[in-house]
Amino acid sequence: MSDRREFHDLVDPTVAHETIESLDLDPEPESVPLADARGRVLVERVDADLDVPGFDRATMDGYAVRGRDTFGADEVDPVELDLVGTVHAGVEPDVVVGEGEAAEISTGAVMPDGADAVVMVERTEEVRLGDDAESQDDPGRQGDDPDGPPSAVAVRKAVAPGDNVMLAGSDIAAGARALGPGTRLTARDIGLLSALGIDDVPVRGKPTVGIVSTGDELVRPGEEVHSERGQIYDVNSYTIAAGVEEAGGEAKLYPHAGDDYDEMERLLVEAADECDLVLSSGSTSASAVDVIYKVIEERGDLRLHGVAVKPGKPMLVGEVGNSAYVGLPGYPVSALTIFQTFVAPAIRDAAGLPEPQTATIRGKMALRERYAEGRLRLMPVGLVTDERGETLVYPVDKGSGATTSLVEADGVVAVDPDTEYLGEGEEVEVQLFSPDVRAPTLFAVGEADPALSRLLDRLERPRFLPVGSREGLRRLGGGVPDVAVVAGPVDRDVESVDLGGWTREWGLVVPAGNPEEIEGLDDLVERDLAFVNRNRDAGLRASLDEVVDARGDDAARRDVTESIRGYEVGTKGVESPARAVARGDADAGLGLRATAERLGLGFVSLGTESVRVRANPERIEKPGVKELRTRLAAAADIFASLDGYETD
Repeated sequence: MSDRREFHDLVDPTVAHETIESLDLDPEPESVPLADARGRVLVERVDADLDVPGFDRATMDGYAVRGRDTFGADEVDPVELDLVGTVHAGVEPDVVVGEGEAAEISTGAVMPDGADAVVMVERTEEVRLGDDAESQDDPGRQGDDPDGPPSAVAVRKAVAPGDNVMLAGSDIAAGARALGPGTRLTARDIGLLSALGIDDVPVRGKPTVGIVSTGDELVRPGEEVHSERGQIYDVNSYTIAAGVEEAGGEAKLYPHAGDDYDEMERLLVEAADECDLVLSSGSTSASAVDVIYKVIEERGDLRLHGVAVKPGKPMLVGEVGNSAYVGLPGYPVSALTIFQTFVAPAIRDAAGLPEPQTATIRGKMALRERYAEGRLRLMPVGLVTDERGETLVYPVDKGSGATTSLVEADGVVAVDPDTEYLGEGEEVEVQLFSPDVRAPTLFAVGEADPALSRLLDRLERPRFLPVGSREGLRRLGGGVPDVAVVAGPVDRDVESVDLGGWTREWGLVVPAGNPEEIEGLDDLVERDLAFVNRNRDAGLRASLDEVVDARGDDAARRDVTESIRGYEVGTKGVESPARAVARGDADAGLGLRATAERLGLGFVSLGTESVRVRANPERIEKPGVKELRTRLAAAADIFASLDGYETD
């Protein structure tokens, strides 16, 4: 009898939020050096232990005086004061300013005793002994040197006591409340702490989050992946770790765990001993080999298993030892969506960080989207701006297992369980995957192409979805993308504006040296050779189909396609057939001369095809589209660098 765990009692998403909020994620407070305190959150109030500044300070270069001695001074009738010395910044004054006296002073210097104001230097004039009439009548007077140091200063503007002086404690006084608990320390706060002489800063600890990825098929980046065994690179560990850091936590990656119960138990217990929260991804579904829920039940407390939400139904929440635990789905988009929706807020709360103000954005649905499944849907969406700069929202749905959806989607829209559809133009709120997410400057779809890749490198923040020529035209007709890149013969008439294009040589990519001596399509028809085709949305496939169609009626076409081993099975990637040839998995593949040359393979030409960049007619004035048109017109060097390419 099967021991498969079924999801009979899916809880409401609100219950899942409340359950996660009830877990104890709060880390212990800590002290960090001032140099590391930016962005951290104060855990307690900081009071000033000293006056800032700690002395009466001159706020400009000039002369320290007694304010009442300058009363009545102006440009016509200045007041002359005797100089008694100089005070420099950072030096204790060694002079006292008495009645009728002044001391030269620098900005930031300590005010000397007796002085209560500063006259800015621009409102004074130095006076030397040789400058007055008495010294001129008495040449023998001591110090009679017009080039010697000044003996007095003429003040041409009156000042009141306190003018141009910062009194001790005027910035912050000893005993005053400087910063309160919960303050997220910015550059200005760091400056204040520096002024108070505080080097060790009491802050909230960052919640430590242990991350364990499960599944026998996963391989860590940097290690060799064996696709023939069904292996894939571990995406979730690094994606979720980045999300933890963005939310204010400290991520700790643990060694990869397969689907072995004992190893999974060991890693989870180890992580629970060392972390405030443990996250796992994968092994949470109802499969018999998914055993992680058993570990939680036996070594902790499993509070819920299954949430009425799409994607991410098989979520686990509980405790292992003294640590909180959340099990995320295995598919990358599902894992990130559930993390951002349910877990990131809890990490931010534990770290004392507020919800980012820019974490949500409002936009209008670019097209109608049907939905009626009776549970909350967290719909991955992308953003695009229209010709007026308004934000449009479109669904990104390649299936939860599609890793590229992570970069094609900008966030999620929460769709209520009772919603049957979202209408075109309906306003929705998008929960962004990151506060740094911005709509692309150009949204392009269509045919993947080496020249196009180089062209996009010259634009600022473009987004391109390689969906093929046929699908690209369909989406352009739907009004969502800015442009579609279309190659080969097309069977769809879509209103658009042609921005320009190029031609490329296509044909059969064969092993280096062409060991099977393939000369053309007939060799594939007449001989038992393995062939890798492109999918039906690709322009290259349309060009090949056109050549086959030219051979006769439907019967003749079927005879060709059925005789070529692999004709009806097509790959998505522009280089995929060539790479199959390079691996020795095929005798020939549909591809470009440029690809064959780059991979060191042979090539049998079957012709050239046109590649056109076609724009949404309502977006031709959009800055990103105008920039693309300009760059395309100046891209002759790109086409010259690729074998088989010519500018159109």
